[in-house]
Amino acid sequence: MNLAQDLLQQAEWRVIDQSALAIHLNALHSFGMDDTLCASVGSGSAPPTARTWVHHHTIVLGIQDTRLPYLNEGIDFLKSQGYQVIVRNSGGLAVVLDEGVLNISLIFPETEKGIDINRGYDAMWMLIKEMFSDFNKEIEAKEIVGSYCPGSYDLSIGGQKFAGISQRRLRNGVAVQIYLGVNGSGSERADLIGKFYSLSRKGEQTKFQYPEIQPAVMASLSELLGAELTVQDVMLRFLQALKNKAGRLYAGQLTEDEASLFESYYHRVTERNEKVLGE
Repeated sequence: MNLAQDLLQQAEWRVIDQSALAIHLNALHSFGMDDTLCASVGSGSAPPTARTWVHHHTIVLGIQDTRLPYLNEGIDFLKSQGYQVIVRNSGGLAVVLDEGVLNISLIFPETEKGIDINRGYDAMWMLIKEMFSDFNKEIEAKEIVGSYCPGSYDLSIGGQKFAGISQRRLRNGVAVQIYLGVNGSGSERADLIGKFYSLSRKGEQTKFQYPEIQPAVMASLSELLGAELTVQDVMLRFLQALKNKAGRLYAGQLTEDEASLFESYYHRVTERNEKVLGE
C-alpha cells in the first residue's frame, strides 16, 4: 500500500473539473480527453492530472459486449429507455452513467520501473477510503458477483457495490478511472443492465461469460451511507483528499498543445465507436 501512497503523493496535481460541463457532451468526449491526458502526462509535458466528469443517460459498453449475439435488440431497448449507447476503449463491460454517477480519472506518468496494474487500483481505492473515512464504514475491494462490470477491484460496503475501477494505458501514461454511484438507485441501474443482457443474449451459450445480474448487490453511496450525498458533496471530499496528497493542487484546463492533441484522439474514439457499432 505504500507504493500506492507514493503514487498519490505528487509535487503537483492539476485538476480538470468537468462534473458540470461534460453533462452537455457525448461521453466519447471523456474517453478522448483521458487518452489526450495519458499522452501529455506520459510525455512529461503536463503534471499528473485528475479529471472529474458526469454524463447523463449513457450506457458505456465494453468491447466484449459488442460480441453479444442479439446486441442490436439490447441497444434498441436501451435507446427506448432514453439512453445513448457508446463503446469505450478501456477494459470492462457495460456500465450506467447518469446525473448521480461521478467519474474520476487519475492520470499518472509511467516511471522507469512502470506502474504495476494493482498499484494504480490500490491508489484509487486508498483515495476513496480517505474521502469517506468519517462514515466509519469498511470499503472493500473485491469482485461482487452479480454486479454489472464485475472485477477484482469492485468497491463495496457490506457486500453491495457502489463503484468500479478500470485502467487505460497509452504512450507512457496511465489513466485509473472510477465510476462512483453517488445517489439514485444502484439496483435500478443494475436492473437496466440485466434487461440489456437478457435481450442481447436470449439465453444462448456464448464463449465469453457475461454477468448474471442480481440488482440487490448494487447500491449508491447515499443508500449505503444513509446520507443525502450530491455529486458536488463528493467533489469537495475528493478535492480535500487529493489536496492532502499534493504539494500544490490547482484547477486547470487543456493547454494549447493538448487541445490540438485532443482533436485527433476524439476523432479516433468517435471513428472506432462508429465502426464497432456499425453506425
